[in-house]
Amino acid sequence: MITDSLASFICNTHYENLPADVVEKAKLCFMDFLGVSLGGSRTRSSQIIGNIVGSHGSSTIIGGSKTSALEASLVNGVSAHSLDLDDGHRQAQLHPGACVIPAALSLSESHEVSGKDLIESMVVGYQIAVLMGIIANPNHRRRGFHSTGTCGTFGAAAAASKVLKLDEESIVNCFGLAGTQAAGLLESDHAGTMGKHLHPGRAAQSGVLSALIAQKGFTGAKSIIDGKEGFLRATSQIELAKIAIAKEDLWKSYYILGVYFKKYPVCRHLHSSIDAAMSLMQKNNINPDNIVNVTVNTYKIAAEHDEYHPHSPEAVRQSLPVSLALAISKGLNQTLHINAEILNLASKVSMKCDPNLESLYPEQRPSQVIITTREGSWEETVHLPQGEPEKPFNWNDILTKFRLLNPEVDLKTLNIMKNIESYEVTELISIINRFVRKG
Repeated sequence: MITDSLASFICNTHYENLPADVVEKAKLCFMDFLGVSLGGSRTRSSQIIGNIVGSHGSSTIIGGSKTSALEASLVNGVSAHSLDLDDGHRQAQLHPGACVIPAALSLSESHEVSGKDLIESMVVGYQIAVLMGIIANPNHRRRGFHSTGTCGTFGAAAAASKVLKLDEESIVNCFGLAGTQAAGLLESDHAGTMGKHLHPGRAAQSGVLSALIAQKGFTGAKSIIDGKEGFLRATSQIELAKIAIAKEDLWKSYYILGVYFKKYPVCRHLHSSIDAAMSLMQKNNINPDNIVNVTVNTYKIAAEHDEYHPHSPEAVRQSLPVSLALAISKGLNQTLHINAEILNLASKVSMKCDPNLESLYPEQRPSQVIITTREGSWEETVHLPQGEPEKPFNWNDILTKFRLLNPEVDLKTLNIMKNIESYEVTELISIINRFVRKG
């Protein structure tokens, strides 16, 4: 069973053996999570969740008070995803950080472990979440599952198990318990609701719960992933050969290195189109008022984000024509206010699936944008958006993103995050709480 291989990987991964680039990427992921979660803590969905949890415990709600590890992981997972700015992995088709880091952080604080332990737990959490996404997809997504909520639960369980230093038998039980809780449907995403934000929050919380009760002897199915009625058969109907290959790939590379960071607070499938359009606008000094039409040729999933009259901020984040109109007109920010002018510009955007570009997905996420004005026509093709490993963000890029989301925070304080392995997690949280309160 694959759970044995996953448990072995978790137990045999140690900070001292991690390559330097893996450690550095984990720090970038943590920093990105902090900025996005602090910004997301001010969203309505995060505040609704935050207002119903308890106020007693030893785990911090980013931007708020303390509560239990279970409840902190839930709230922080919602905050991390509510702006649609959290990290992701294109082959796995999920957002691992919003599930993994809330689970790792809540238990790391409550159990007073080191920054090195936190990094270890993040690395194994990302590894398992991404691996599960790669195995399950594309069938998983085609069946309507949101991999962040489903596969992310396994990643959160892995991270939580590592923090608690569970043995292999307990980790196997933990996966069995996490897998039976894994959930998340794309209908919530594409309907433009806050249900999408709940997916990583519940994934993180389910991972924490699974680890805590497995530690006490609560049992789960060893066959939960690849059994005849297990997760993969039920949600993906994949070939067993794919699972065997995945077990070998588990030890070959660290999937966290393939994680991307987001520049725009909208669905990742829209980013290549926005990058292409923004490049055209800047290179050719195009006045939005002079645009006659915008043509987007892209891959199928991106072209299907075709809602022209989104009813909520969550729906705007899933709308290619409206997001593109916002970017062209006044730039995208976390508020995403739309008006008649934006909707009029969006009506000039037409989208279609290009078979040649579709053939490049998911290895690439290509989009060709053609902007036509009264003066002429210009086109540009982007195969991968900014923030992918092939077009990476560095520390300064993440700091700039942090500043835009949280202008009240003193960024000099944040430079200590470059050395999180030198601190205890409780010290890190104390510093984070200070700069949050100062803001």
